[in-house]
Amino acid sequence: MLKGSCLCSRVAYEIHGPLTHVVNCHCAMCRKAQGSAFRTRADVRAKDFVWTRGENEVTWYSSSPGNYRGFCSACGTPLLSRFDHQPETYGLPLGALDGDPDVKIVAHVYVASKAPWYEITDDLPQYPEDEPEQA
Repeated sequence: MLKGSCLCSRVAYEIHGPLTHVVNCHCAMCRKAQGSAFRTRADVRAKDFVWTRGENEVTWYSSSPGNYRGFCSACGTPLLSRFDHQPETYGLPLGALDGDPDVKIVAHVYVASKAPWYEITDDLPQYPEDEPEQA
């Protein structure tokens, strides 16, 4: 089981299943939401995610049609993304995890809009937009 929480500890959650598809997203929205060069995120099944404290403290922002980013209303920590087109899966920013998720990043996505001051120096695959559909 993994646990996560926000900076001020008002909000906490647990994950009772695997994290999959871990990527560094360099799109402008992720950069702005994280205040960083990119957002490291994973997929988690909705049925494996549970709020354990402060769910009512989560504010949801519609960042694009059908996509919602949840963050702590007090401290601003990015906590979760929900998608109308894929309600069974959430996007989980790894920065709010309290422990080691024991996962590896598989790619950099949306590198066409990466921060010009940041240089990607690893050998992971890089995609100008999202990854190609998995077969």
